[in-house]
Amino acid sequence: MSKRKPGFGKQLAELHRWNGWIVLILAITGLLLSWETVRGWLSGHFRNPVKQLHIILGILSGVLIFLYLPLMKRHLKQIRQRPKQKGNLSFVMVLLIGWLLSGIVLWQIRKFPPEWANGALIVHDLLTWAGVPYIIYHSVTRIKWMKKPERRAIKTTDAIDDPITQAPSVAAHTKVPYSEPTPWINRRQFLRWSLGAALTVAIAPSFFRWLTTATGGTISTAPGGMKDVSDAANGMLPNPTPLPDSVNVVGGGAKGYFRVYTVTPLPTFDSKTWSFTINGLVDKPATWNWEQFLALSRTVQVSDFHCVTGWSVYKNTWEGIPLSALLKQAGLKSNAKFVKFYSGDGVYTDTLTLEQANMDDVMVAVLHDGKPIHRDYGGPVRLIVPKMYAYKSVKWLDRIELIDKDHIGYWEERGYDTDAWVNT
Repeated sequence: MSKRKPGFGKQLAELHRWNGWIVLILAITGLLLSWETVRGWLSGHFRNPVKQLHIILGILSGVLIFLYLPLMKRHLKQIRQRPKQKGNLSFVMVLLIGWLLSGIVLWQIRKFPPEWANGALIVHDLLTWAGVPYIIYHSVTRIKWMKKPERRAIKTTDAIDDPITQAPSVAAHTKVPYSEPTPWINRRQFLRWSLGAALTVAIAPSFFRWLTTATGGTISTAPGGMKDVSDAANGMLPNPTPLPDSVNVVGGGAKGYFRVYTVTPLPTFDSKTWSFTINGLVDKPATWNWEQFLALSRTVQVSDFHCVTGWSVYKNTWEGIPLSALLKQAGLKSNAKFVKFYSGDGVYTDTLTLEQANMDDVMVAVLHDGKPIHRDYGGPVRLIVPKMYAYKSVKWLDRIELIDKDHIGYWEERGYDTDAWVNT
């Protein structure tokens, strides 16, 4: 005997329930991945599993949309006289489909041009800013204790005998409904408005800050999104004297905004103690202090900067020392095969092959758009590898080592690809 197929109403209820749980966990995992306060906590081997869970749930959300489509026509017919429900359904479908499509682009980022990823990230963020508060509001205002009808007092007219016939009055047999005067706002409305106001106060400042810059990270309003570096904040004196092309900001300056992503405590630097070293399998190992490092010959280039999370900053004017020049000056031993980079935070490392390291645009940079690089963005010195995603461009660079075997970098240990080429 075959099982009876669930009814239309039960199917809708099941899809709604599963969608609710999936969206809830998507919101939590998305927050964990993007919230700077918890990025450090996830910096170990937890980050990649959380990311994979987020992707799997996004795919399952798409499956639920697919399962709902055959029911959609009947559902719309059922609620055709209910404009609020139709509006809610339309908004939720836009959210889910928008999240799904933009999420696919971000998930398969290497198969799309950077412009696509940049747009997808903005759409994904915008839908999150609009969708998560709405879903919280929608969910809380529909829990059982808010949906109970208002209690109304019932007053029964007292039985009074007719003074003439001594018979019970008709009023004695009639129950007249009685209620207190209706207030201008009931409990449910008050709670809904209060919740809406609380969400607005909590979220609006961050949302408008994001909207102003079309990004969701910690950024500044300076050109290119770089914070200005004052002598006090920099701690690295003297400031580099920029070359003429860097002063003129070739290309007109950076287009876009940097997001600040850090998974380790921001290191501090002082020119009195800072040093830069190149050693390992080289003929002439060397160490420079800050003033000696600034005396090295520098060049200027214009290149794009792409983050594997989806955002890009275009037409950056970088000034620094070509990595190939540093390697040539050091002299490489015959068994040197890879170039290992060390970050001043004492944690972050990565590698390039010799062929990659000798590309013309790979640079050890000290200036961005004619200004010192702020610590929040990897200064005072950082690696720039324009043709690869930015996790290869090691921040706070203070040491280069030539090695004979490949090294698994910080992000590669956590699931990122060693092959980090950008699809341009």
